[in-house]
Amino acid sequence: MKTLLSLLVSVAILALIYSSIQPGELAAVFRQCDAGWLTAALAMVVPLTLLTAYRLQILMPNQLSLPVKDAVGLILSASVLNLVLPSKMGDIAKAYFLQQRGHLSGSLALSLVIVEKTWDLLSLLFWCLLGLIFLPKTGALFWVLTGLIAFGILAGGLVLGSQRAAEFVFSRLGSIRSQTVQVKVERMAQAWNEMRQAVWIDRPKLIYLSQLSLLIWFLHLVQVWLFILALKGSVPFLASLGLTPLAILAGLLPLTFAGVGTRDAGLIFFYRAYLPVPVAAALGLLCTSRYVLPAMAGVPFFSRHITELRRSQALHR
Repeated sequence: MKTLLSLLVSVAILALIYSSIQPGELAAVFRQCDAGWLTAALAMVVPLTLLTAYRLQILMPNQLSLPVKDAVGLILSASVLNLVLPSKMGDIAKAYFLQQRGHLSGSLALSLVIVEKTWDLLSLLFWCLLGLIFLPKTGALFWVLTGLIAFGILAGGLVLGSQRAAEFVFSRLGSIRSQTVQVKVERMAQAWNEMRQAVWIDRPKLIYLSQLSLLIWFLHLVQVWLFILALKGSVPFLASLGLTPLAILAGLLPLTFAGVGTRDAGLIFFYRAYLPVPVAAALGLLCTSRYVLPAMAGVPFFSRHITELRRSQALHR
């Protein structure tokens, strides 16, 4: 029911967007598109997937290993679920598959995925803040957003890097009057501490993972800028660096189907000083392809994971 509601919201927002575009304008934008830049942008899906899978391998605790084919399969399987679950919650399924395939315990697998997604968010916010700093402020909204982005980086870094901050969060969760919840929170706290020690105490590994995460999201943002070049838009790269993350964050709001609609509206709103509405709408469609292509490639991996899960359940009956 929630998926259907999200889909209806996406359709409603898209209908509102396209009602403001004259018939044929969107098609004209794509007809004038530069095929070379478009091909280069779409091809970036491959190295981005491989780099993300490689980071997942590096994040594994030192005594454990994850084969590259399993890492790629998990990344692509999560992409399938991200098309139907809000706020990229499909990534949490990686924890479940890691547990079912015997790579990690449930709580440790969940901690690993949360650390991974927090790193993603912090990297995205870093590039967004850098771009916004150099972006000419056109109103109070951008000053407020710049402040919120800076606060998000500090808060996220504190939770990841401070044992006291993590203990405070878990103590609040552990105060819930449910023995089942308290046991799960205690296990999660132990697993979180194990993941934190595996990453933060190993300084070379910490620096390497930080640089790798920043590189991954830099390439994501370069991909979107290449889409803009393909659509023959004129946007300074630093401006794109600041504005694109804002639209991506809008797409993470748990309101629409895979961020479709809110992300498109965000692109139109934040790029209004640089791109006409038809071009920004076309950019929204191309940005959606960033999620659709990995999901299509992930269907065989996702099907295999589901088959293995059913076999495992059948054996334990």
